[in-house]
Amino acid sequence: MKYNRFLKTALIIIVIAVFGFFIQIDYFVISPSRAVDLKDLVSVENAVENDRGGIYLLTVTQQRATLLTAGYAYIHPHMEVNPMERVIPVGMDEDEYRELLAENMVESQYLAQVVALRRAGYEVEIVSDGVEIVGFLEDAPARGYLEEEDKITFIDGEPVFLATEVPLLVQNRAPGDEVMITIMRNDREQVLSVPTGVYPDDDQMPFLGIYIQTMPWEPVIPVAINMNTGRIGGPSAGLMFVLEIMNQLLPEDITGGKDIAGTGTIDLNEKIGRIGGVPQKLVAAERAGIDYFFIAEGNYEQAMRYARNIEVIPVSTLGEVLDYLENIGNQ
Repeated sequence: MKYNRFLKTALIIIVIAVFGFFIQIDYFVISPSRAVDLKDLVSVENAVENDRGGIYLLTVTQQRATLLTAGYAYIHPHMEVNPMERVIPVGMDEDEYRELLAENMVESQYLAQVVALRRAGYEVEIVSDGVEIVGFLEDAPARGYLEEEDKITFIDGEPVFLATEVPLLVQNRAPGDEVMITIMRNDREQVLSVPTGVYPDDDQMPFLGIYIQTMPWEPVIPVAINMNTGRIGGPSAGLMFVLEIMNQLLPEDITGGKDIAGTGTIDLNEKIGRIGGVPQKLVAAERAGIDYFFIAEGNYEQAMRYARNIEVIPVSTLGEVLDYLENIGNQ
């Protein structure tokens, strides 16, 4: 009798576990992934061989949650569970969202090429039609002010060429502050005062809650650069792409023989912007034994809550990163 009851209980548990593994819910699980040596992804024409140190891209895994994976992630110290509406714009499906992330990755690669080549002394021209709004997160603070298909051309009087520049220009304020955005709507230019809100993953970071894409643009690249990132998406590897390209262009090893990782967007003015997924990326860097971890100043406080054996360096510009690396090389 007791044996039969045990079998029934075990069977129920197995059935619940199986269904829990396959039943998807409207949440995403974010977890640490890996550190990738950018020498394996980036190749520059006539590159200089600098093999003493390494420059690493950090990735996170973002997957649709099931009942079982959400429960596991909820209790795991290095994983997060986010509602779908905080990840994907309202009215956009997962395939469209992943396509947008892929577009952001391509843009960050081109932007990194422009910044790195200009730093190395090349002249690189950019022609762009601006940035288009393609969707909103739920409860986006910009909803009602901005609309889908608006073209953003200026933020606080600064010209906008690429989608990756928008969060950088917005971040230089406290959450709740307003930002002056110049748009083209129905072939008419408008200047709007748009409120910011609190970024869901970082209460010190302002955001508009918009999803954007760069309109047609064309950088004229004078040196052949190949970047093969596979299925990795998003704009947050911009800084590390710049460093890897520069390391292959310049005769010196800018790593100083150390393993360097980091995360952050970068704009045409070499400003480094905050990103999400900081805890998971820091864990990936720790697991890989990285020596130094560069991060935008606005993410530093959050990063230090998770850092254990890695040196975390807050930076706001590419110049600060290069100065720090030069000091490492002189040690």
